[in-house]
Amino acid sequence: MAIDPIALTQQLVNIESTTYHEGIAGVFLHEYLAAQRYEVERTAVEQPDRASTPGAGSGERFNVYAAMPGIKPDVVFSTHMDTVPPFFGCREDDEFLYGRGTCDAKGIIAAQVAAADRLREAGVKVGLLFVVGEERDSAGAAMANLSPKGSRFLINGEPTDNRLALASKGALRVELRAKGRMAHSAYPELGESAIDKLVEALHDVLAMQLPVEPEIGPTTLNIGLIEGGRAPNVIADKAEAHILVRLVGPSEEVRQSILATVGDRADVTFSLDLPFVRMRRVGQLPTMIAKFTTDIPKLTAWGEPFLLGPGSIHVAHTPNEKIAKKELLECVDLYVQLAEDLVRS
Repeated sequence: MAIDPIALTQQLVNIESTTYHEGIAGVFLHEYLAAQRYEVERTAVEQPDRASTPGAGSGERFNVYAAMPGIKPDVVFSTHMDTVPPFFGCREDDEFLYGRGTCDAKGIIAAQVAAADRLREAGVKVGLLFVVGEERDSAGAAMANLSPKGSRFLINGEPTDNRLALASKGALRVELRAKGRMAHSAYPELGESAIDKLVEALHDVLAMQLPVEPEIGPTTLNIGLIEGGRAPNVIADKAEAHILVRLVGPSEEVRQSILATVGDRADVTFSLDLPFVRMRRVGQLPTMIAKFTTDIPKLTAWGEPFLLGPGSIHVAHTPNEKIAKKELLECVDLYVQLAEDLVRS
């Protein structure tokens, strides 16, 4: 019986699997794929230290890989099981499925499973790789890259509105930590404000000239988190900010600019560096440029990469996350078409 990607999406969305809490979703997929006659492997991915990582879990988390017994796949479909918080379950109307993960990326999992079912029936050697941690640090992809299966092609899934991505931006995560000296706020001359240092450094970082790639667009920078200080009447002895830069080329130029701009006002740490990626056109598939980052830079051992998936990135990570049922079904056909074109090439 053919796999129903709409029903499978609903089942997956109703399983909470925010980053670091993917274990139940992994168990579900393991059992589901085993029932579809796949040989299924789990690869454990370590939990981060809970003291230093907000939201870290204590349960098991693992990647799931599936293929027919004894085959080396020519093409592997891959996406991630984790979602951003908060969790909210699935609901539907005639046109859409709504809920956390509908487009990023549980609907994509369902479409890939349905496409793989059709491809294996057509004699294509296909595998499925579902990983943890994409929304934070691509830890699952990095672990998967240590044990590739010899595939020639990797079709990664993210919301691209059913268009084949010709490029995806990289990501550079930057942490600034300023230090000061506490004092009573009535006597600021006796202290040294870490917040003042940080704010001045961030002002200058926002004014930096960032690289532009004519075919892709500009490098962009977001200050996503600021915290520090003790109380309104205390000169702050510490403050920090977390920045995410969307790269359109190598990170080195941006790194050096940030270090020079911040100077000695704060310590700078680069905690994540995922490179910009270009990909090729295939056939007559419609194309796009992905301004976001994917697991592809961490899955270099799995073959030539491609990026395609249903749903809009504009509603991912929002309270209105949704996916059109029609688009979900259309993507199954597109995945089959792309895989068949690749293995014939």
